[in-house]
Amino acid sequence: MNIRGSRHRRLHNTLPVIIVLLFCIVSGCRKPTAPAPVTVTFLDAEWLYPDELPRAEREFREFTRKTGILIAQPPIPETLFSSLDPTPQLKLLHRVLQEGGPGPDVLNIDVIWPGILADDLIDLRPYFATELSSQDPQLISSYTVHGKIVAVPYHTHVGVLAYRTDLLREYGYSHPPKTWDELESMAARIQAGERAKGRKDFWGYVWQGSATEGLMCNALEWQVAEGGGRIIEDDETISVNNPATIRAWRRAASWIGRISPPAVLAYRETDSLNVWNSGNAAFVRSWVWGYRLNHPNESPVREKTGYTSMPGGSGGRVGTLGGYGLAVSRSSAHPREAVALIRFLIAEEQRSKAELSRPKPAAGPQLYDLPQIFEAYAPSLSQPSSRLVSRPSNVSGHVYEDVTRAYIEAVHSVLTGEQSAPMAAAALEKQLVAITGFKPGPPKT
Repeated sequence: MNIRGSRHRRLHNTLPVIIVLLFCIVSGCRKPTAPAPVTVTFLDAEWLYPDELPRAEREFREFTRKTGILIAQPPIPETLFSSLDPTPQLKLLHRVLQEGGPGPDVLNIDVIWPGILADDLIDLRPYFATELSSQDPQLISSYTVHGKIVAVPYHTHVGVLAYRTDLLREYGYSHPPKTWDELESMAARIQAGERAKGRKDFWGYVWQGSATEGLMCNALEWQVAEGGGRIIEDDETISVNNPATIRAWRRAASWIGRISPPAVLAYRETDSLNVWNSGNAAFVRSWVWGYRLNHPNESPVREKTGYTSMPGGSGGRVGTLGGYGLAVSRSSAHPREAVALIRFLIAEEQRSKAELSRPKPAAGPQLYDLPQIFEAYAPSLSQPSSRLVSRPSNVSGHVYEDVTRAYIEAVHSVLTGEQSAPMAAAALEKQLVAITGFKPGPPKT
């Protein structure tokens, strides 16, 4: 027996144990500490809707319970949301993303921001190919910049017309207006009838005429329904200066003081809803997103309210696309966890849709010929009759704010009578050429 070899083998086998014991003596044999949980920062532009907070908090708690990933929501100044104007929010996001260093991981961005923020966001196409394949192509294109999907649709908003179901019945109408001609005649008749009862403040149609993004949404629906195109087409053609757009602007100007109050030229969302909730209007231009309707539960006319697609003309019925999508910052320190949070929130939204589609015993608001996007939420309730139209934000990219400002000012000048519609359209075309460098051309049908 080789005693020296046996001793050598024992020493060789014992050496690792000795090293571990020496390390324990030096270090005190502390147990390794568990890594700190990952925290994902979520910058949410929808914080201006207080009724969204309880639902969001429940979802965040459930996500943390399932994954162990924490969610932090940095405080945002309330003044940014006081006017429902998205511009201050955009400026905040842009500044945060441009500061350098670790930024927010997940962002909830307005549908008109992808062209402006695209360089600061990652491409989500590889992560959500399955989820996106079943979405409306027009909806996906609104979050796509040069083939890059910078956000996944989350809460989709669509322009709709709210109407008083009781007044339509009283004045003998079996359905809400399908065309702008029908809306004008119905609004005028109901307005005259209600004023004959002594309601001097009653108006046929209220909407958002202030020189803000809300007017952009209204006016885009008017001109597309008339066949006037999208202001700037996807092929970079500036199409706004055409007879159909001019007719649409003239029509809207004729409403002022006739079926719409002169003060509508200063109305934002809250102003038009205040008139509606006071019971002093037959129709109001509003928004619908999924199963959330843009009217408070305590509204005195809630049980007398119906919703339908926006009226149309020779170009059909269209509703402006709004809403928010979920994006991941390029500076995110936790992109994998950020994608996991987005996937969870999208799944929760799909579950909410499924719950809505089940028959319910309680009667809800009357829904008639709603936009096709609503079909996914309530197939048993809607008969889709209109299509989506998106603002020219992606095609104009970083200059969209200049484009929308020029368009809004042109339309507003027609509504106030400062300019004729042909003069405003011609001047706007020149402005847009200077802003974008694109060439004029006919609208696309």
